[in-house]
Amino acid sequence: MGRSRATHAGRAQTEKQDQFVRLIAQGVSNQQACRIVGINRRTGTRWRFGRTIRNTAGDPVHYPPVKTATLPERNPRYLSLEERTEIAVLHARKQSVREIARQLGRSASTISRELRRNADESGRYRAAHADRAAVARMARPRARRVQADPELRGVVLGLLAKRWSPEQVAQELRQRFAGQPERTLCTESIYQAIYDPLVPVSRPAKRRRRRRRRRVQGLERRGRLSGMTMIAQRPAEVENRMQVGHWEGDCIMGAGNRSAIGTLVERSTRYLILVHVPTGRPTAEAMRRGIVAALADLPVELRRTLTWDQGKELALHAQIHEETGTQVFFCDAHSPWQRGSNENMNGLLRDYFPKGSDLRHVTPEDLARVADEVNQRPRKTLAWKRPADLFAGEAARHSA
Repeated sequence: MGRSRATHAGRAQTEKQDQFVRLIAQGVSNQQACRIVGINRRTGTRWRFGRTIRNTAGDPVHYPPVKTATLPERNPRYLSLEERTEIAVLHARKQSVREIARQLGRSASTISRELRRNADESGRYRAAHADRAAVARMARPRARRVQADPELRGVVLGLLAKRWSPEQVAQELRQRFAGQPERTLCTESIYQAIYDPLVPVSRPAKRRRRRRRRRVQGLERRGRLSGMTMIAQRPAEVENRMQVGHWEGDCIMGAGNRSAIGTLVERSTRYLILVHVPTGRPTAEAMRRGIVAALADLPVELRRTLTWDQGKELALHAQIHEETGTQVFFCDAHSPWQRGSNENMNGLLRDYFPKGSDLRHVTPEDLARVADEVNQRPRKTLAWKRPADLFAGEAARHSA
């Protein structure tokens, strides 16, 4: 059937047709639907099946039936058309909001909000109009911002390729596109884009954590380093991270413990230095040379202390202290949490150097590239500042 004109009476007729269509689609009989909508049964029959009449010239004119589209199932938390119809009837009978809510088994605030938001221009509440207004306000699927904006997608892909987390990417977008809210994304939006197969956004595969075998605490048979200064004797200012120049260090090992990379993390700025081990195995002499080379060019104020575990690779700690002036402290046995920043960094580095890989093929240039990429990431613990920027500022201040 053709729709009525957009007059007040026409809108009312259209609403009745929409309500009739939905009732029929929900399985209500023609007679009952006509009674609910308030139309003659013959009118309902014409709307449902259409009709053919002859015009003044005697030619047949066919009016097609109103389409009864199958509606998607609505979530029970939303009011249905039947409930809105009952609300309209009870409201017309001057029933209170609480009484209507009690009869429908709904909250009084739901009924009050429904009557306030979905009334027509004249303030009258009609079920069909209310249902159509509510459906019009429902969220419609739309293209994701990262899918519709090529420049935004390029930035997101570039940062994810550098192994930035979605949260770090979201913070960077706020800085890079300041004043352009249409190009900002929340963390959840980036995660959804990554996992949406229709959106060309992905990130490098994350390493799979292996369950670590529980170590049996027993006697240390490898011998102990001589002349160790334990972490309990470390100055108090190291603990609060307010002073720059206090480092934590360790080695990440390659396949069969036949290769290694030294890692140094500054506690205050989280700045990373990677130490190349040309001998493969982290011998004491190789680690002494690497650590001295990494720290020697820094201002004295930026190489105050170094905290390490009790590994044999730091047997020449006294020579390191003598050549750099850096005081070396050692953690308690089997206490990696005492150098938590370094342990966290080692976990991040496993994305670049997976366990079981041969680290002897990693060049100093590779290490410099990885360190620079990690140091350029904004860190939440640093109020989204970059370790590279913070450390450069401290180096410039102490070099002046």
